[in-house]
Amino acid sequence: MSFLELKDVHKAYQLADKTKFPVLKGINLSFERGEFVSILGESGGGKTTLMNIIGGLDHQYTGDVLVNGKSTRTMSEKELDNYRRQTIGFVFQNFNLISHLSILDNVMVSLEMTKLTHKEQVQTATDLLKRVGLGEHIKKYPNQLSGGQKQRVAIARALASDPDIIIADEPTGALDSGNSHEIMDLLNGIATDGKLVICVTHSQEVANYGTRIVHMVDGLIDQDQHLKDAFPVKGTKASTATHHLSFRANFNMAMKHMRYNLKRNVLIVFGGAIGILSVLLMLSLGRGVQGYMNHEISGQINPQSIQVTQKTKSTDPNSVKMTQTDYAKMTKMANVSSVERGFFAQGAQVQYAGKTDSISLFQTYNKTILDKSLSIGHQPTGLNEVTITKDLAKKYDKADYKKMVGKKITFFVNTYDAQKKPIVLSRQVTVSGITTGQSGATISYNTLQAMFKEKNLTLKPNFLTVNVKGLTNVKPVQDKIKADKYQITGAGAILDSVNTYVKLAFYVLAGIAGISLLVSAIMIIVVLYISVSERTKEIGILRALGVRKTDIRTLFFAESFLIGLFSSIIGVIVVWLAQLGINHATESFIHYNIIQLTPGYIAFGIIVSVVISILAAIAPAGNAAKLDPVEALSHD
Repeated sequence: MSFLELKDVHKAYQLADKTKFPVLKGINLSFERGEFVSILGESGGGKTTLMNIIGGLDHQYTGDVLVNGKSTRTMSEKELDNYRRQTIGFVFQNFNLISHLSILDNVMVSLEMTKLTHKEQVQTATDLLKRVGLGEHIKKYPNQLSGGQKQRVAIARALASDPDIIIADEPTGALDSGNSHEIMDLLNGIATDGKLVICVTHSQEVANYGTRIVHMVDGLIDQDQHLKDAFPVKGTKASTATHHLSFRANFNMAMKHMRYNLKRNVLIVFGGAIGILSVLLMLSLGRGVQGYMNHEISGQINPQSIQVTQKTKSTDPNSVKMTQTDYAKMTKMANVSSVERGFFAQGAQVQYAGKTDSISLFQTYNKTILDKSLSIGHQPTGLNEVTITKDLAKKYDKADYKKMVGKKITFFVNTYDAQKKPIVLSRQVTVSGITTGQSGATISYNTLQAMFKEKNLTLKPNFLTVNVKGLTNVKPVQDKIKADKYQITGAGAILDSVNTYVKLAFYVLAGIAGISLLVSAIMIIVVLYISVSERTKEIGILRALGVRKTDIRTLFFAESFLIGLFSSIIGVIVVWLAQLGINHATESFIHYNIIQLTPGYIAFGIIVSVVISILAAIAPAGNAAKLDPVEALSHD
């Protein structure tokens, strides 16, 4: 049994008018290791097509190709990839080196699919380049080499995985006479090592280098001439263990391609960064504005105390009642330290020194009212105490309103008796403090309760003050209260509404800024499609070396991942610098960090940028993976 056998191989191409054009018309050949076979013939005779079939690049044919008795015709795509990785080494007429990789890296592509360690791979690639006379040029790129040197790199790459078969398609077609002799001597030396070398050529002089010449005309073998005996093969060579291209290798290739097209990729990355920094800036500004407004409002109220009342459409506070059941329910809530009964109403009056003034509203003292609201004095925590506003105090003592603290005034409250008849409650109380507010008065709940009792009335609270354990528990308690069909009133309700509106506003702005992310995604799609077109030949080369379709996809996904990652990093850095600058500029005015970039936002920005970039790569990466390797290799 021969090492390589071709049995009745036919191949035809379908033309535009759907007629078939036969290229191979029944090829029957057998080859042994140690042979240096030249396939000689004029252009268009089917030589390259035959080599593509032997190399596992083209499997659309009839007949069979057997390697060590195993048919390549029935191989799966995965098996064909593995076959090309460990059995075939290609040397192309036009060298087909990957331009953005150094010559060492070009040889390393094949070695990265072997089970050698990285150190062993580098050493092997270096030794191979030394073997072909390029030991001093390993850091150079293909565009820095002559034609003969490029072909030497191609030979070193073909030998990298130690394959059994070397296929050289017109290896001297682009070289001068001197370089041609050197390349043929190298191929002859490879055959002496016991490998099967098949060289496609149209030159009789080149063909004479081999041990055998197979002449082709119009898709048929018309002559098979043995010039000399095949070189001896020492023992049976074990197949080189290989695996698919690792993610690390794909990642490194993507990095090197990005560096090769650095200027273009920098522009792409900055374009993507604009979208991310816009979204992050809006979110960070929204958080800062919300925090500042909460800080300002919370400075006037106790954020851990919540005013709660019944949901009602009535504007009359007297129509709202909070029962003992409501009080008990609030008391039993988790993370509630205490509950205070309270009352607020309109239509109160104050009389002092024979002068009466109306108060637009009043309420009983509770823990939502902070001491900082006082200009002087203390809160009305005791019986028969009241606080009045600074404006009202000035009406009674314009020269020094603070002297009103400690004065006795008469406090009147309008309400209804059991028969719904209007009734006025009154009581002499002491001014315990003066507030900085514009209107209103505050008395203790006990004082108001006593006023009702004097008229044989019962004071029924129309709100409760729920005091929460710890600031972090405020929001959960508020949500629980709302879920129980109550409503939050007072400054707490304002704070909650403000938070909702601020969040909504900045989410909308972030969404508008997010449109730039869509633009970035479209830009990445376009760039990757261009990249697929530019790198078509590179894809063909990689497929010829045994790289899988999945690895081609991964290569483009890795590049898009890097674009997304670098875009997000630049976006985060710009927002961070903006945060430093803006917060420093506004510190003297508002004494608060108005932009707050959090670790959560940073993580969100990076993840979103990377995900969008990867999603944008799906279609281009899929197209790249679907490219036919034969067509890709012939792409200009």
